[in-house]
Amino acid sequence: MSEQKLLNKYSPPDFDPAEIPKLKLPKDRQYVVRIMAPFNMTCKTCGEHTYKGKKFNARKEMVQNEVYLRLPLFHFYIKGMRCLAEITFKTHPKNMDYTMEHSTMRNFQAEKLLEEEEKRLQKEREELNNPMKVLENRTKDSRLEMEVLENLQELKELNQRQANVDFEAMLTEYKELQEEQRCKEQEEDKQEKKAMLEQAQNHQLLADSDSDKEPANPHLNPMAQTKPMDILQEDPQPQSKKPRRESWERSVGKLSSKAQLARLVAHRKQKPDPALENGMESQGSVANTSSLPAAAATSSLGLLGAYSDSEESVSN
Repeated sequence: MSEQKLLNKYSPPDFDPAEIPKLKLPKDRQYVVRIMAPFNMTCKTCGEHTYKGKKFNARKEMVQNEVYLRLPLFHFYIKGMRCLAEITFKTHPKNMDYTMEHSTMRNFQAEKLLEEEEKRLQKEREELNNPMKVLENRTKDSRLEMEVLENLQELKELNQRQANVDFEAMLTEYKELQEEQRCKEQEEDKQEKKAMLEQAQNHQLLADSDSDKEPANPHLNPMAQTKPMDILQEDPQPQSKKPRRESWERSVGKLSSKAQLARLVAHRKQKPDPALENGMESQGSVANTSSLPAAAATSSLGLLGAYSDSEESVSN
């Protein structure tokens, strides 16, 4: 019979339960459970009355970060009968009861209130009759009194410190420090401006002195006076003409002076008429004197044209 009921299961000798993989389920997972209403309640949305002991399909969930004597607390979620509103309540292990949270209102229970009041009075009687409990209560009261006195003393010390502090004097000192700092900054700015002006004046004096020295010593910087376009305007063959002019001057001579040109002029002698010898001597002399410079000028111009033509032929 025991084999048919399968009460005993075979486990091999090398079985290790630690090797069985564990399911990693979340801590706030929910379970569907069947539960009865722990107290009489009335729905706030539809006003439906639910009596104690009515059964519901509820969702059960563990409350996070709430433990009483290492006992976990649980949430329960149910739905109302008429409006299907969600109703929530949780366990209260300290009072061995449940606490209401949302959507409903717990009905008045006189018997429960009486029971709680009787329990409270009974605890007070036990404490009065128990000397150890009385001693503990006295020590707690003395501790509270000492803490209150210490807090009062600290408050008095703080008030005395604040009374001794002169806030107006502190503000005036702060303003004076700000003004001193501002004056220092202004002085530094003035000094910087003076230094910059002196540097600018020194640069200007140096530039003026350099400009005055440049015309006195033009041979120091000959390239500064030359222009790039002057190269195009220069004669392409200045050196080839000089020896030709020199050879021409040696062979022929210079004809630049007026005295040399005047020597080359030849004057014609006009034969006087016998009829005019007696009466026209004065007029003839005047005419001859006036004609001489004109002839000399014409002859000199012809010679200059010939000289220029000869120079052009030589240069070519």
